[in-house]
Amino acid sequence: MVDSIFEKRGLLEDIYKQIDETAKLLNLSKNTIAKLKSPERAVVVSCPVEMENGEVRVFTGFRVQYNGSRGPYKGGIRYHPDVTLEEMIAMAALMTWKCAVVNIPFGGAKGGIACNPLEMTRKELMRLTRRYTEMIRPIIGPEKDIPAPDLNTNEDVMAWIMDTYSMVNQYTVPGIVTGKPKCIGGSEGRKEATGRGVAIITREISNMFFGKPVEVAIQGFGNVGSVAAKVLSDFGFKIVAVSDYYGGVYSADGLNIDELLSHVEKEGTVSTYPKGDKISNKELLELDVNLLIPAAVESVINSENADDVKAKVVVEAANAPITYEADRILNERGITVVPDILANAGGVVVSYFEWVQGLERYFWKADRVFRELEDIMISSLHEVLSVSKDKEVDMRKAAMMLALKRVAEAHEARGLWPQ
Repeated sequence: MVDSIFEKRGLLEDIYKQIDETAKLLNLSKNTIAKLKSPERAVVVSCPVEMENGEVRVFTGFRVQYNGSRGPYKGGIRYHPDVTLEEMIAMAALMTWKCAVVNIPFGGAKGGIACNPLEMTRKELMRLTRRYTEMIRPIIGPEKDIPAPDLNTNEDVMAWIMDTYSMVNQYTVPGIVTGKPKCIGGSEGRKEATGRGVAIITREISNMFFGKPVEVAIQGFGNVGSVAAKVLSDFGFKIVAVSDYYGGVYSADGLNIDELLSHVEKEGTVSTYPKGDKISNKELLELDVNLLIPAAVESVINSENADDVKAKVVVEAANAPITYEADRILNERGITVVPDILANAGGVVVSYFEWVQGLERYFWKADRVFRELEDIMISSLHEVLSVSKDKEVDMRKAAMMLALKRVAEAHEARGLWPQ
């Protein structure tokens, strides 16, 4: 059992609580629960890299393959000083549920390297990426495990992974990663897919709850938050506040998102945008708005500030931005939470499209990508809402029930080998 091998703190502990809760609602067997709570493979690798100054530094990398009952493992790779094995297990579990809730044929995985990419040169990052790729190469592949970008990684990193894997195999393998540049097999719409998916879900929820586009505050203005803000603005929503690592800006009349995007491109932050009031990330989370979208990092809404959240609906664009205890508090206060495994699944949906295109060597136009993304996001939302209504549970429990039921069915249909 995973309990005796890995520590269970914070996010990972919350995930196991969710599994236990959902398993009871689904009446799953103890044997199936044991399978759902155990990552299938967790690899720790050493990545020595010669730095620009001639020093050799050894970085630690991870790749966790949580559950492959429904198909090849799928999950991003993140570069951050705080990357740990425990975090990778938790994120790989979330990827498993995310793929299942939108019903695409992938299992869940996650990888990362404990490093600070902001302190490294491009050459150092390339060397680190290539070494890490070689170290995990035996367990990845287009029909085994397909990495993707995540925190502090991008299409350049994916290109290096693809090239390293292809050079060793001596032929080009576009299906080994998703989120790569279009010139080497990347998909139209992949870069903005997560943010667009968040915007689609937010629009649909807003129509159900409010009957129209309403005011929105977005914490986090990276790739996901900025795209969500732009698409929501185009949908007619009033974006009254955004923030990033350095702080935020608020305007009751609404922010001009096109101007703000241009400002960020020049200045690197929203915090210096002159057309609005300065606010902190904490203040943004406590604004009296209809819709709040946390799009930064995990656990920003927790037991200490959950009582201060005033939004009527929270759409989780980040992975696990609300802790288990905070989620309970928000539900008790009547605040609707649209869970991350549904709301931010647009990225893995279009990653699936990219993977299919890479295998077929036939590439889609952007309008098809966006059309099929919208179809999957909306149908998945209605499936979750149907379970929520039928079982009289909140949306997170409904999404978890839908996801775990699908994973459990696949596991039970395949059985155990060897017997």
